[in-house]
Amino acid sequence: MARYFLKLSYKGGAFNGWQVQENTPNTVQQVLEEKMAMLLKEKIALTGCGRTDTGVHAKNYYAHFDAHLPGLLSNKQQWIYKINTVLPPDIAVHDIIPVIPTAHARFDATERQYYYYLSRQKNPFRSAYTWYVYGELDFELMNKAAQVLLEYQDFTSFSKLNTQNKTNNCSITRAIWQQTGEEEWRFTIRANRFLRGMVRAIAGTLVLVGKNKISLQEFRHIIESKNRALAGGNAPAHPLFLSGIRYPKTIFLDSSENK
Repeated sequence: MARYFLKLSYKGGAFNGWQVQENTPNTVQQVLEEKMAMLLKEKIALTGCGRTDTGVHAKNYYAHFDAHLPGLLSNKQQWIYKINTVLPPDIAVHDIIPVIPTAHARFDATERQYYYYLSRQKNPFRSAYTWYVYGELDFELMNKAAQVLLEYQDFTSFSKLNTQNKTNNCSITRAIWQQTGEEEWRFTIRANRFLRGMVRAIAGTLVLVGKNKISLQEFRHIIESKNRALAGGNAPAHPLFLSGIRYPKTIFLDSSENK
């Protein structure tokens, strides 16, 4: 039995999130486990690097699994080709990486990064991946508010309720809005961990700051209150991408890996 990391990407619009759930069919995890078990001819249990909600995408996602199949790495490219031929078009496997037996895709991650895309102009060719927001937005003010996030640790105000987290503390190291095209902006947020619904709640609240409906002082008060009801509503799911994740080099059997 050996442990591997699976590197993949997926469009989340057609799935009910990543994680297998009771009475909720068609999750990314479920589809992958079924197709991998069919090819490897053994039961496969994937553990993902985190939960993504319905409609959320992942450009770089990692999951670990254990398998008995000998020669999996020696025929890696052929195996990757085969799994991609049976997977739906919205899921793609990119790599399979040998790791130490105790490596964990979720708990060993040291950094995660998300992108959130917003457009101030309706664009039918980008509407599937951007949030169209009508009206003026003060992105300079939104970036000032985004920098405030780096001063805090407890983000209960931006978390889904009743998640049974041991802690709502996160260390945010980057949060910035940058223009990426004509009337299109991207919010980048990077942290050691994220709470459920956190990025969408932050994005939705920052847009209210940009519309001058929430001041910087009120934004601080929202964070310090630890009250989800005071923050803005969740921004839509479809413009959100898990864009990157990093692990310590020591978990990879190939020392050149640094995901």
